[in-house]
Amino acid sequence: MSILDKIKSLGLELPPAPKAIAAYIPAIQTGNLVFTSGQLPLKDGKLILTGTLGAGLSIDDVKAATEQAAMNGLAAIAGVIGDLDKIKTIVKIGVFVASSPDFTEQHLVANHASNLLLSIFGEAGRHARFAVGNSALPLGAPVEVEMTVSLG
Repeated sequence: MSILDKIKSLGLELPPAPKAIAAYIPAIQTGNLVFTSGQLPLKDGKLILTGTLGAGLSIDDVKAATEQAAMNGLAAIAGVIGDLDKIKTIVKIGVFVASSPDFTEQHLVANHASNLLLSIFGEAGRHARFAVGNSALPLGAPVEVEMTVSLG
């Protein structure tokens, strides 16, 4: 099954490749690695959720937003390499979480992205990861996801 077919079988759709909203590019390839810029939970050019974890938002509240940001990362990669089936492995993801000072479960927010990538790529989706809290993220987003993949 192709990666696009797997995404569709999960009831998801790969969005169009994101456009930069500042002075950067969404993804870049160097050798057999592709690095994405941080991707926000944008859909049709708008954030699907805003806010801060621990100050109005819960871990469950941000599941769809975290998955959307991860899907936008895959779309950015597809914009560079064309076919997501060229991905050999998800190497690493980083998840930034807009958090109140007392919120300490950023790793559980990051699980939403990690679990999605495992569902799509199977063992090739198992990756290294970081999850950090931030006082604020661009545009008021609750989460931002970046990733590095290797190509086969």
